[in-house]
Amino acid sequence: MMADESIYNLIQPEPTKYQKQPKYQSKFRPVARDEYFNKPGRYRTMGQAKVPTRQTNDFLKKHEKEPKLPPTGALHKLPAEEKFHYPDEEGKRPSVPRKDDMPPMGLKTTKNFINQNAVHNIVSVPKKPAKIIVDTVGGDKLELERSGLQPKFVHKKDYGQVPAYLSKRQEEVRRAQDEYDAYVAENFRRGAMKQLSMMERDSLLDGLKTNWEQIHHEYQSLSVVTDTPMKKFRKERMEADMKQLERDIEAIEKHSVIYIAD
Repeated sequence: MMADESIYNLIQPEPTKYQKQPKYQSKFRPVARDEYFNKPGRYRTMGQAKVPTRQTNDFLKKHEKEPKLPPTGALHKLPAEEKFHYPDEEGKRPSVPRKDDMPPMGLKTTKNFINQNAVHNIVSVPKKPAKIIVDTVGGDKLELERSGLQPKFVHKKDYGQVPAYLSKRQEEVRRAQDEYDAYVAENFRRGAMKQLSMMERDSLLDGLKTNWEQIHHEYQSLSVVTDTPMKKFRKERMEADMKQLERDIEAIEKHSVIYIAD
């Protein structure tokens, strides 16, 4: 007996018939259809122009699409009523006469060139010869002023004087120092600051150096191998402390007058 044999299989079930749903149609379909067919078509408002097609007997011939140039000499010929003019022709000087042109004859003038040249030579200032220097046995020479051998800058009016920008900078530094001194004096007057004495400064400096030597001694006693996080952290902390102490010692040694706030 087969395993899938059953009394319930004697009557075959009727196949289920699925009814097809009606196709979906948007309610805006008529409006969209009217807008599509009423809008301008391709090339209707811009783009390529509609040109009539050529007749069959008007076929494309050889060299027809090549540009047609005017005949030789046609560009240089203008009608009789049109004459070519340059845009700046009015401001130009008259053209130089050609070498084969005949000079104008019969021109006379009352100008006395002899007297004019004599007067010009009398009133003119004689040209001073440039100072030169010969630097080789072959006679090579150059101007003395540009050679650098003649003192030039030492004869200037501002030679040896303080430049204006340095004076301005010194004035700014002096003004800043005066403002700082006034600020310190005001804090002294109110009792907000006090000046360390030389004894206190030396004592503070000795204490910082002692602390640095103590930390440096402990730093040299560390193991060479830092194989644990604790050893690494301790080494980095001691290096940071020594760097901070070095900066403090340098700041105190650089300034002899130290002010502290109460």
